[in-house]
Amino acid sequence: MYSPFHLAFKYLRYYLNASSGEGHGVHSPFVFDFITKVLNDKRNFYAYEAIEQVRQKLLLNKEKITVEDLGAGSAVHKSRERTIRDIARHSAKKPKYGQLLFRIAEHYDCKKILELGTSLGLSTAYLAAADPYAKVITLEGAPAIAAVARKNFEALNLFNTELIEGNFDETLAAGLQQLSSPNLVFFDGNHRKEPTLRYFHQCLEKVQHNSIFIFDDIHWSSEMEEAWASIQSHTAVTCSIDLFFAGLVFFRDEFKTPQHFTIRF
Repeated sequence: MYSPFHLAFKYLRYYLNASSGEGHGVHSPFVFDFITKVLNDKRNFYAYEAIEQVRQKLLLNKEKITVEDLGAGSAVHKSRERTIRDIARHSAKKPKYGQLLFRIAEHYDCKKILELGTSLGLSTAYLAAADPYAKVITLEGAPAIAAVARKNFEALNLFNTELIEGNFDETLAAGLQQLSSPNLVFFDGNHRKEPTLRYFHQCLEKVQHNSIFIFDDIHWSSEMEEAWASIQSHTAVTCSIDLFFAGLVFFRDEFKTPQHFTIRF
């Protein structure tokens, strides 16, 4: 894991070198469409307020739970006992990124969604709320956190979501089998190189022309940067977009040669 100062330096370099978030100079019609109609969509969708109300309740919740962390661990917490409030503050996706997940799922009409890493369920909620007829399967390794997420799904009336508990090594195959060929996969549960690449290749077996893979925290550590570089260079990948805190991968046929973009967000 990079230190906060190192990460801040990397973010500054990214910000200065990234393409404008307005789409200027982007010649790919698909990526221009993504920038103008998804990345910069400022509409306040109906689901945002309800999900953010759940977030505010979590941020006030001082209940302590014991967390079994099967990934790279927390950058903030070293103890297995944590308050729900602290998890919501440090581990849950910020509104900006949760709402981007919603817009991606909505714009590309993603009906079959897989998430690796539920946490408290806020990112899951954004993915599921984009279409009540979509099927969302989310995987979580920590039973205590999964229990909180399920309560949040009930509070938001998200009946199109199924949470599977357990180590991803054991649950990913089941999730993929249920969805057959997911339209969208959000990788957010293990910030290490080897597992990230292993899960990527496992999901790659089900990929289609319109599939979208989203990887969280691609610059979180040198390991994740190496994993991201390896994913970008895979022969199946025709387009990637680096948003610094997240990386998007596409497999679309219209890209005759691979194209990689770094875009300010």
